[in-house]
Amino acid sequence: MLNSVLVANRGEIARRVITTARRLGIRAVAVYSEADEGLPFVAEADEAVLIGPPPPAQSYLDSGAVLAAARRTGAAAIHPGYGFLSENPQFARQVLAEGLTWVGPPPRAIERMGDKINARNLMAQAGVPVAAGTAEPVTSADAALAEAARIGYPVMVKAAAGGGGIGMSVVRDAGGLRAAFETARTRAERFFGDPAILLERYIERARHVEVQILGLADGRVIALGERDCSVQRRHQKVAEETPSPGVDATLRGRMLAAAVQAGAAVGYRNAGTVECLVDGAAGDFVFLEMNTRLQVEHPVTELVTGIDLVEQQFRIAAGEDVSFDEAAVQPHGHALELRVYAEDPVRFLPSPGTITQWEEPAGAGVRVDAGYAAGNPVTPFYDPLLAKLCVHGPDRDEALARAREAVAAFRITGPRTNLPFHADLLASREFSSGDYDTSIIARLRP
Repeated sequence: MLNSVLVANRGEIARRVITTARRLGIRAVAVYSEADEGLPFVAEADEAVLIGPPPPAQSYLDSGAVLAAARRTGAAAIHPGYGFLSENPQFARQVLAEGLTWVGPPPRAIERMGDKINARNLMAQAGVPVAAGTAEPVTSADAALAEAARIGYPVMVKAAAGGGGIGMSVVRDAGGLRAAFETARTRAERFFGDPAILLERYIERARHVEVQILGLADGRVIALGERDCSVQRRHQKVAEETPSPGVDATLRGRMLAAAVQAGAAVGYRNAGTVECLVDGAAGDFVFLEMNTRLQVEHPVTELVTGIDLVEQQFRIAAGEDVSFDEAAVQPHGHALELRVYAEDPVRFLPSPGTITQWEEPAGAGVRVDAGYAAGNPVTPFYDPLLAKLCVHGPDRDEALARAREAVAAFRITGPRTNLPFHADLLASREFSSGDYDTSIIARLRP
């Protein structure tokens, strides 16, 4: 097992990784910006290093500062969490070049799956279902019009190198495509430094369902079930659950097998997620993308399997076997995750401020992965995720009941939060029925 790890992240995910590291006897090193000095993860690490001012480019995205902190503290490995440098193949190579252990997939796998067009083509070659779309970057509005006519409307326009829903839009006819293409290209260049655009056939009333995979140290790839991530605002996830109420046993088996194929095709190691769109009307699915890191929503998989995914990440990175018998994994019960953001619960705009009250819910089946506490400032420099409220129950009805109670009991004052939205979501007939899709929020918040 590794003896020390530097956690190159912040907030709840840094705290989450530190918790498992310390349980395993791994010395945990935190890095932090000036804005985060008072956050819980800094105090809970065995050692913490200030790496720069609040702007991410000058701290958490500064690979030189992160590596210097690793050298200074004698850390043997780096865990990148999610976001920031986690899917940067150049950084992964720098870590390995320093003689450190990278707690993540091989840089080549990150690189191959980071470009959505390349990933689509690779998956098609591996026999994984993909949606009708472009096999090469679309370089002009005229070319986009021609491709859309071939694919068929409606189409999704998105950045080939992007993520987080940035620059994505649905176009239903030729009249709106030119403007959507130009907007997507401009945003892709600004946020990702790459103007490449792809078009895909848009699936109406789709569910967004992903599969958790682990690429083991011996080269095998296994799947640990699916998560339904269809509750989204601006193409960004807000709530997740497992098992998906929109996937039957037959479709689940096919999706898990395809996810294993996808991982094997790129020589995957460590934790990753294969994301799919499910067409409920057709009873089928297509590959969307692969996230080459630990997902925000990994706790729901942990709750139904009893497997600590961060522990497995450490074990795989160290070349060891995982701590469970993969043939005996049998998910039990139902789990949900509600992302608690410092944001307006209607317009979903960030709401920075100092937290004056923080009281977490507790009880059977309740888990809170929190990045903040009372007295902490929520600054405008980072994603406004405060905590992940997770619940587990013997079945979906009980999990929903526990989630409703937990949301009502969670007390946060200071910045506005989206807890009222979660209360509305859990009370809605559509979500409670399980028959929902990625446009559910548009109906709840028209």
